[in-house]
Amino acid sequence: MAGPAVADPARRTVTWPRVATVALVTVAAVVAHIWYGNRHQYYDLRIYYWAINWWAGGHPLYDFSHYDRIQGPLGFTYPPFAAVLMYPMAWLPLGAVETITLLANLAALVVTTGWLGVRIADRHGWPRWYLLALAIPLATWLEPIRETITFGQINILLAALVLGDLLLAVPRKWWLAGAGIGLATAIKLTPAIFIVYLLLSRRWRAALTASATAAGATLLAAVLAPDDSWRYWTGIVWSANQVGHLDRIPNQAIWGALLRLWAPHQPSRLLWLALIAVVAVYGLWRAVQAARAGDEVAGATLTGLVGLLVSPVSWEHHLYWFIPAILVLVDAAATPGRRYRRAYGVLAVVVWLTVTAAVIDWYDYGLPRGLLDTVPGFLVANWFLLLMLGLVAVLPHNTTTGE
Repeated sequence: MAGPAVADPARRTVTWPRVATVALVTVAAVVAHIWYGNRHQYYDLRIYYWAINWWAGGHPLYDFSHYDRIQGPLGFTYPPFAAVLMYPMAWLPLGAVETITLLANLAALVVTTGWLGVRIADRHGWPRWYLLALAIPLATWLEPIRETITFGQINILLAALVLGDLLLAVPRKWWLAGAGIGLATAIKLTPAIFIVYLLLSRRWRAALTASATAAGATLLAAVLAPDDSWRYWTGIVWSANQVGHLDRIPNQAIWGALLRLWAPHQPSRLLWLALIAVVAVYGLWRAVQAARAGDEVAGATLTGLVGLLVSPVSWEHHLYWFIPAILVLVDAAATPGRRYRRAYGVLAVVVWLTVTAAVIDWYDYGLPRGLLDTVPGFLVANWFLLLMLGLVAVLPHNTTTGE
């Protein structure tokens, strides 16, 4: 008769350092967030809440305006379908809405990091729990995640809709594959770039489903709110007046950098169109190459980065796609025999450290504004933009054989 199982001493030796590391990282994350605090007091969420209550009171949705001393007049900037989804806010107190949004964002962060992380863990034989228990707290340190949570924004939720499609539904050819991307597009136009990605990578059915879902959701909103829908699609959609001053440093899109570079004059829109065309063509080409090689994570990440760069507005809290980019770099750095693996590891650390340190915000923390007129100052003010351009250029991808 076999005796009782005895735990492998080597396994104990490996496990306890891992538990200690996870505990240290988690405690550090908690301390960091206590120190950081609720910096923005759910400011954007409160604007949505006030706008929806204004709308529920019988007023035109896009007439709502809240004056901000830095950004000027701010209003509801999303398509009408987003307002339809947010309408239940009018039935709840603000505190309940804030709590629900916080929990939803944290849940979406855990789920999306799980989808991304388990692939890397399985490929390298790492315990899933260990990778995720490290990745999730470290992800919460990143400036886009801190900003999304404390502003009460929806960017992680949109990323969950997109990644649910691209990592699960589309590869498995589920009958509703593409619906998540379609819903995200109806809520906030920029995810439409993922429909382009589906078309270019020849996932025709998913692209059709995404397009039909976006169109159907938009038509539903038009039925429920015809006047607001007409006003949005015939005018407001083309205006950036309600999203704040686009030349501010937190706008890390190419257009934002051009506005800062040309200030106080207006940059050439033809130049901007030429630049974003180059970025879009090259970045989407690389994304399609990744998809054809079987690396859905790299393909989705490259597409997301391109979308941020070519949009006229990409605030700090929009930049979710740094998370999968860092994980892709970690994956490449951990692959034995891979070319440039050390460089990928260094780049992963640089991206995480500088995005966590929020270098573009240093001007708000005492860095002299006069430095903006110098080359180093310009680099600091546009650092996230430069990182995204660099990642579009060099982000690696795996193949179905793991090479």
